[in-house]
Amino acid sequence: MSTPSPRPPPAGRAVGGLALAGAAALAWASLVEVRWYALREVTVPVLPAGQDTLRILHVSDLHLTPGQRRKVDWVRDLATLDPHLVVDTGDNWAHLDAMPALLHALEPLLAVPGAFVLGSNDYLGPGFKNPARYLLPDARREPPRPPVPLPWRELVSRLTSAGWIDLSNRRDAIDVDGRRLSLVGTDDAHMDRDEMPAAGGPDDARTAGLVDLHVGVTHAPYRRVLDAMHADGVDLTIAGHTHGGQLAVPGWGALTTNCDLDLRRAKGLHGWPGARPDRTDGAGSSWLHVSAGLGTSPYAPVRFACRPEATLLTLVPA
Repeated sequence: MSTPSPRPPPAGRAVGGLALAGAAALAWASLVEVRWYALREVTVPVLPAGQDTLRILHVSDLHLTPGQRRKVDWVRDLATLDPHLVVDTGDNWAHLDAMPALLHALEPLLAVPGAFVLGSNDYLGPGFKNPARYLLPDARREPPRPPVPLPWRELVSRLTSAGWIDLSNRRDAIDVDGRRLSLVGTDDAHMDRDEMPAAGGPDDARTAGLVDLHVGVTHAPYRRVLDAMHADGVDLTIAGHTHGGQLAVPGWGALTTNCDLDLRRAKGLHGWPGARPDRTDGAGSSWLHVSAGLGTSPYAPVRFACRPEATLLTLVPA
């Protein structure tokens, strides 16, 4: 008669269970959720009374590489939402050979009025980094590696030639659906390239007459940039960069924003510097939308409890 094999001790079973759960989570994050693109739709009560709704499509952080056909097709399909304005908050690509795929992805959206800023990964291609860097308060503390320059000037030329407005440390204005919007933007604060343009000059549309909305655009929502936007009187600031934390804890949320923005504003619609303006304690705040973006670094291709996204902002009267 054979002797039954001894059962593993409780501690061993627990370790084995944790290992299995971890493997399952990694498989989900790297094989499923990272490609499970989501369209977020939010309503922003920010327009003057009596105006019709205005639709702004916010795309960010594509981090596109060659061969990502499913992402390209998904982005192209966003044009069927019929937005009045497209805002692209940068980090469009992550490979020297990604220009053709990126332009193909954006082609239908370039037929719509648009504005953009660049992010760090529009200037420099990513290098290998420890994926756990996203858990650091500021990932720039990691020792630098030789950068791979990307043809960002050509990218800017392609986008502006199609009619989109470059807001990198600039002001401008745009007329969409019978409304005049004044715009202000900064270059990437993550690279310390941000410089808030002075207000009240000839490039400030508000000095030439009434505007319906004042919109700020930036890639990385560092507090200094958001404070400058708020001081400038923006009604709505639109930003990306955070990836929504990329790796989140269900029921808790993001563990990092990869900048000095607080965790609860890692993605979604909020107020700045206080509560949302439509709350009783939100007097004195302006609107802030942060996109979790559509991509990741090719060296950290995982998302957990934080689906890749684009957002349709429907602006309505306050």
